Amino acid sequence: MMEEYILRINDVTKQFKNFTALNQVRIQLKQGKIYGLIGKNGAGKTTLMRLITGLSYPTQGSIELFGENKEAGLRRERKRVGSLIEYPALDGNMTAKENMKLHRIIRGIPNKTIEDELLQMVGLGDTKNKKVKDFSLGMRQRLGIAIAMIGNPELLILDEPVNGLDPVGVVEIRNLIKRICEERNITILISSHNLPELYQTATDYIIIDKGRVCQTLTLPELEKKCSHHLVIECDEVEKLVQVFETKLQTTDYRVLQDGSVHLDGFLEDRKYVMKTIVDSGIIPTKFAVEGDTLENYYLPVIGGKNND
Repeated sequence: MMEEYILRINDVTKQFKNFTALNQVRIQLKQGKIYGLIGKNGAGKTTLMRLITGLSYPTQGSIELFGENKEAGLRRERKRVGSLIEYPALDGNMTAKENMKLHRIIRGIPNKTIEDELLQMVGLGDTKNKKVKDFSLGMRQRLGIAIAMIGNPELLILDEPVNGLDPVGVVEIRNLIKRICEERNITILISSHNLPELYQTATDYIIIDKGRVCQTLTLPELEKKCSHHLVIECDEVEKLVQVFETKLQTTDYRVLQDGSVHLDGFLEDRKYVMKTIVDSGIIPTKFAVEGDTLENYYLPVIGGKNND
């Protein structure tokens, strides 16, 4: 039986001399989901990915991979992990097929057919004798993903795979990632400093800033937080919510600390809502449609505007 969580990060801290790159990080990943690791450059995303893949070790805390948390077990289970961290290690004077063969041999994988199969999967099956040095950045990233998939991993870790790509390249990588997850039931952890970019890809989100996990949420939770709603202000809030419950027959509202009321689900019927409120003897001092954009939601969570 598959473990409920294929990866657990348990209160992991990573320090480099006087700098704390990760601080008490706790994350759990389930099978078959795409997790977006969101944070500004320098937030700790790459450090976390290096710890998971064994390229670095935590100062404190522990990592559990496929149920194993001892060092010998982790080394064994990391064979079930594929990764593309920072830039793909490609030989520019080789073709895509030659690069695939090199990495397959390095990994000790005897199955030669995996090379063509994966090149087809990432859309590089027809590059033939073209040298990698003549590839576009998007083609290199797709080849890097194919190399990360050589060991038929159950967990795929991709560090900023669309960084620097043109819009067409971004769409190609996005579609590839979704297809890998859906067709192979692989768990994917993908990092980015751009929430709108990952919004169309991930099923779950982990927001990290200054080495700490600020928030974890699912796509429906993110959409709810960013969804548009009616914002109504008046001098008789208690009477207003009674109107919602008795006349509009809804409890889908929230009374905020500033006294404003957010009403969900009536965007198409706002004239009717306004008429019902006024007919009940309530005079709104504010009646508007509002909602967060992804950026407006994300920036206050990480406490800043820059990606530096």
